Amino acid sequence: MPTSIDAAAMAPSTLDLFILTFNCAKTFINPPVFAAHLHGAFAAQNTADLPDLVVFSLQEVAPLSYAFIGSYFLNSYYARFGEALNLASAKVLATADSDDERAPLSAAAPRGRSPPQYTLVRAKNVGMTAILMYARDPTSVRNIEEAECGFGAADMGNKGAVGLRVTWSGQADETGLSKTTELTFHRRRPDLRQPTNPPPRRLPRRPSRPHPRPHRRRRKLIPPPPNRRQSRPPAKKNKKSSSPQKKKRKLTHPLLTHPQLPPTTSTTTLAALHSLSIYKPTSHLFVAGDLNYRISNTTPPPSSTFPSFDPSSEHHHSHFLPRDQLTRERRAGRALHGLAEAPVRFGPTYKFDVLDGAAVRAGREVDGVPEVPWRFAPHRWPGWCDRVLYLDVPRWVSGPSKREEEKVRVQVDAYDALPLMACSDHRAVYFRARVPVLDAEEMAPPAGMEADEDGLVAEESGGMVDPRVRMPVPVDVHAWERRAAGRRKEMVVGWTALVWSTREGAVLLATLLALGVGSWWLDQEI
Repeated sequence: MPTSIDAAAMAPSTLDLFILTFNCAKTFINPPVFAAHLHGAFAAQNTADLPDLVVFSLQEVAPLSYAFIGSYFLNSYYARFGEALNLASAKVLATADSDDERAPLSAAAPRGRSPPQYTLVRAKNVGMTAILMYARDPTSVRNIEEAECGFGAADMGNKGAVGLRVTWSGQADETGLSKTTELTFHRRRPDLRQPTNPPPRRLPRRPSRPHPRPHRRRRKLIPPPPNRRQSRPPAKKNKKSSSPQKKKRKLTHPLLTHPQLPPTTSTTTLAALHSLSIYKPTSHLFVAGDLNYRISNTTPPPSSTFPSFDPSSEHHHSHFLPRDQLTRERRAGRALHGLAEAPVRFGPTYKFDVLDGAAVRAGREVDGVPEVPWRFAPHRWPGWCDRVLYLDVPRWVSGPSKREEEKVRVQVDAYDALPLMACSDHRAVYFRARVPVLDAEEMAPPAGMEADEDGLVAEESGGMVDPRVRMPVPVDVHAWERRAAGRRKEMVVGWTALVWSTREGAVLLATLLALGVGSWWLDQEI
């Protein structure tokens, strides 16, 4: 039997991963304030080590017009997160050998003296939903792939999800070789006010821009799309559907549907589609965002008792957590299939009303910045809307070992919420973990492990549904066409909104009006 020292020696190397999800409320963040709270999250681990990889999952990152157009209009919003991250990391390094943990950011991280610790590797958005990936060593991140899905009005990205898949290369071992592992990050901003709905359509992987004409590559794998009008399963017509029960059933039809694959789809095609999904068997998976799950479907009545942050109170927020809809739906297997979540020990993250400056407590500070006074919004039940979930290492990686200390798994070091910031009615939630660096051969299911018709895998894996063996829902093979059409609509809506509802649009309209009047006047004079 191997000793604990032998087990530690055989354990794979790990990636220090930090994920933060935040609803930005369509406005700029304050980089020094954000950096102060971010430094508090880093310093909570009592270590001077910075994460290898930092991923920001952002919702409502900018106004709708800017977000729909994207590109240049979002750069200024992204830049502030990079500035805050490098301010916080510089302070962590500056205070590593000092007892002055409350040194001001300006003193701990003087601009221009030290190079940035993090480099933006990729930024991707769909509508107001964005994902930013930063790395301390950008050369360790390669094979970047993107995915996006819009399921808002007319398939646009006002509600949607965006994802990144990367290959991370660790440090070289004594043989001079470095192991690689694949990670998938899925940023979601769906409208899940109906908690019993099935999960959204799986995100197909989309090659990044260096690959020429990716649509041709896809169509070699995917069956040709049917008629445009039949891209979604047609409803069955029944002349006797006018009964009250039929009408009620129509009103409660799921918001998200399960597209069906052709019955003649080959096993090879299904396996390829599985690898295109977020449940790729050889990849780690992390899902973060404002998932919009609440603790009740109704509006709180007047004089309702809201969660308290006082540990001695009988109304402490821990007593409200059993009503959390996300946990209920996940455990029932109706959403977020196969995903795990670290214990939730923080209070609700939504919805807050920021009070005026007169309510600020004298001398009260959090992470070195003034505390933002707040109260829960009276018209919404507070909820744990902002979450980070992950797909743990498959049980077959550890082999037949039954000892918990010998099992290879994602080691969560922190899962908590940042203090409220004045720019938003949400609290940011962060997640820090050590992810085992496992290559594709180690992550792949053993030969012969297949799911039966009920979706259950072999008995040696515990009889549980594992989405890496069999997907909980089929891949929507026509999502690319709908997304392309939705993107064209976004550009039209974005530019129209930019012209008629922003300062830049007002300047453009005034310029055109002045040119028109000037041209008319010159024509009259001539």
